Amino acid sequence: VQLQASGGGLVAAGGSLRLSCADSTRLSSNNGMGWFRQAPDKERDFVASIGWNGGGALYADSVKDRFTISRDRAKNTLYLQMNDLKPEDTAVYFCAAARRAYGSRIGSDYNRWGQGTQVTVSS
Repeated sequence: VQLQASGGGLVAAGGSLRLSCADSTRLSSNNGMGWFRQAPDKERDFVASIGWNGGGALYADSVKDRFTISRDRAKNTLYLQMNDLKPEDTAVYFCAAARRAYGSRIGSDYNRWGQGTQVTVSS
């Protein structure tokens, strides 16, 4: 698996989790990256994205001010710090590498995807 997401789990509402996505290939070092999520019986939705140099972060309105995306290019790892989690944040979270240097809200702008990690927030 080229993109390995980890860090999901079960947390109570108001809690925090930090997701990680390790790229074993180093192919994403000059590309934007992003996080998407998919809840049961729903479409996959954009969460956050970041540019190749750590700038240009974009967030979905639903997570803005609660989630922070970051990356460590030396470690080829993408992160998503999630604070003040809510039950509606429950989903499988996927990391992805973009085709270009900057991230995007559009799934088709990404050409490599991780396998997903489950986040469950209890009320």
